[in-house]
Amino acid sequence: MSIDRRALVRRHTVVDAGCPLTVGNGEFAFTADATGLQTFAPLGTQAQWGWHTMPNPEGYVLEDAFTDYGGVGYPDLYPATPAGGWLHVNPHRLHLGRIGFDASGPLGSSSQALDLWTGVLSSSFELGGVPYAVETVCHPERDLLAVRVAGGAAIRITFPYASDGWNTTADWDGPERHTTTHVLDGSRCDFTRVLDADRYHVAAAWAGRARLTNPAAHTYVIAGDDLELVVAFAPGPIADLPSFDQVRTAAAAHWERFWTTGGAVSFAGSTDPRAPELERRVVLSQYLTAVNCAGSTPPQETGLAVNSWSGKFHLEMHWWHAAHFALWGRPELLERSLPWYRSILPRARETAARQGYRGARWPKQTGPEGRESPSEIGAFIAWQQPHLIYFAELLRRGRPGALEDYRDLVFETAAFMASFAADGHLGPPLVPAQESYYESRRSVRDPTFELAYWWWGLETAQRWRELLGLDRDPEWSRVMGGLAKPLVRDGVYAAVAVEPYTIRTDHPSMTGAYGFVPPTPLIDPETMRATLHDVLRDWDLDSTWGWDYPMLAMCAARLGEPDTAVDALLMDAPKNTYLASGHNPQWEDLLPLYLPGNGGLLAAVAHLAASGCFPAGWRVQAEGVVTMP
Repeated sequence: MSIDRRALVRRHTVVDAGCPLTVGNGEFAFTADATGLQTFAPLGTQAQWGWHTMPNPEGYVLEDAFTDYGGVGYPDLYPATPAGGWLHVNPHRLHLGRIGFDASGPLGSSSQALDLWTGVLSSSFELGGVPYAVETVCHPERDLLAVRVAGGAAIRITFPYASDGWNTTADWDGPERHTTTHVLDGSRCDFTRVLDADRYHVAAAWAGRARLTNPAAHTYVIAGDDLELVVAFAPGPIADLPSFDQVRTAAAAHWERFWTTGGAVSFAGSTDPRAPELERRVVLSQYLTAVNCAGSTPPQETGLAVNSWSGKFHLEMHWWHAAHFALWGRPELLERSLPWYRSILPRARETAARQGYRGARWPKQTGPEGRESPSEIGAFIAWQQPHLIYFAELLRRGRPGALEDYRDLVFETAAFMASFAADGHLGPPLVPAQESYYESRRSVRDPTFELAYWWWGLETAQRWRELLGLDRDPEWSRVMGGLAKPLVRDGVYAAVAVEPYTIRTDHPSMTGAYGFVPPTPLIDPETMRATLHDVLRDWDLDSTWGWDYPMLAMCAARLGEPDTAVDALLMDAPKNTYLASGHNPQWEDLLPLYLPGNGGLLAAVAHLAASGCFPAGWRVQAEGVVTMP
């Protein structure tokens, strides 16, 4: 019997989460408080195109942040120099506008529900003794929010200046640093926003009797009875606006289509008491990654909800955000972001050539322009390089035409990888996935995870050549054959091949060499089994990250240990907590959500479900999910 998908999704409706909730479409998102808007906190209103750059009167360029490493400059002068500081935080993601109620007084009794099946957030509450009933919904294809309020209400729209802070999107204290102009035409108002050299447009339209006022700079209030308001954001002028009902109908159709196509996994009927919680995490993670991680550029680690690292995306995290889409039968959501790599290919080639390599070297931390951000860590990380080959292979498994579509990106990536490891070693300089080693970047070499991933990436590129009717590249074969073997000490894999061989904090990345990375000749399964259990014995869990638990589960699954895999996925650890909203917080207020954890969970569950790797006590119904390669 097929899964009742409506029942599966609806039993995880988010009710009274007590934390912010987001509506969105992958390109645009709006995060709301208990009022269904942003009345009490300037939560995120963000779009993939919404970036700002502070003035650069000194004309800083990346070379101004270089330090010499063996005759090659790497941009690591952050925060040591003004140039490094400016380049690190620019461009930064922008808060497009705060939308909340223009009311005072305490929040009284409240209830709230996010219906995942329709994408509608319903909020009921008292504010200053006045009852409110609010519906909030995002258009599935436009950067547009729609709101319906029963009874009388005044909604305030406020526009901030940009912020280049680590986790802030807005500066509310500099009204003279930006301009907002408006043109009122009946029940519609168009706003033009100018922040230094950047500009964007906003349009608001309302149904019913309402009045717009402009009580202060950058502040507008729309007041009326039974207010229906739509607000659209765009980099250019905005055309006609839909009604609230049109947006609600479109959103409901979109989300029903999302949930009824692609993969589904149900644990109903399981006797393991943890099954309902894992199912909840899976359903909510599908929603959160669709809203935050399915856009035209790689996502930042906190998606479109709040900034982290100034809103920039981390390409080594792109796999954890989005690879699962292909495993859950939604490869088009992964594929949306891949043209961005081609757009920065010239810059990636320049980076490789400047460092003395062939091919294209992809950045670690960047904005839409593709420039590396100066950092003592980011410029030295390399494990994002094979990701693009992994993405392309995931797509090829379901669509052979991907061979022609992505052959250039796969081969440019492989050319760099072979050149980077031409002497059989990885690094130095190098910072491995286990970033505890960043201070040793001048000496670190041959991390276990990266060695296995390098071999697999090159072998996959070779198989692509064969599928395209080409000969295997002899240089790639030479490098693969001469690649260093991961170091084994006391019967387990070391993190790196130099002292200190294994620091027991941060990511236990060795386990990713057999799990996240498919089996390769470089990794012995029994040595990896010993390594996995050595990690589980006494690793510092407080220093781990949300995607480490799916990584451990993937390793256990490859080793044929289903109990260990599920125990890892549901391990009781601070960084493996999932709130009522589905958010996987890491650093309290700094990272109130962490989407690589959600995406990693989905990848691991797809692999376990499709490969039959759940233990006794679990009743698993799986539709449309596939294993990892």
